[in-house]
Amino acid sequence: MTPTDDTYRINVAKTEFREGYNTGDVERVLSVFQDGFIDYSDGAASAYGLDARQVWRSRLTKLFSAFDVKVSLIINQIAIQGDMAFDRGSHEFVLKPKAGGEPIFRRERYLEIWLRTQAGEWKIFLFINNQDVPEIMNGLRSSWFLRQTRLPV
Repeated sequence: MTPTDDTYRINVAKTEFREGYNTGDVERVLSVFQDGFIDYSDGAASAYGLDARQVWRSRLTKLFSAFDVKVSLIINQIAIQGDMAFDRGSHEFVLKPKAGGEPIFRRERYLEIWLRTQAGEWKIFLFINNQDVPEIMNGLRSSWFLRQTRLPV
């Protein structure tokens, strides 16, 4: 297998991750993680192994019961080193409350360590994220979400 093939396979898995969020499918999101993985999610206690899977299942179930979720993936880099790879970038979330109200826009930076299974699939072994904040340069604030940008009429 070439690094290009492996990069493609990780991108396919990231598509499953995205579509799991966008369809509110907990198991589809979890399908890209190893059975036992390490979770260093922002604002949460660290979780390891099967506990990490249970924590994510609970977190996603609560999220999908309260919000319609749309996530956009911004992959900055995928680097393959043998049977290990890392993927870094951003996840942009639009959370529309099911009870009504204004959507919530959240952007997170992430780093994922992926391991190739014996079957040749790539699965997330280590997940790290934190909330991203807009840059302010020369008094101008960056904006990430097109919906938040108002263009002059």
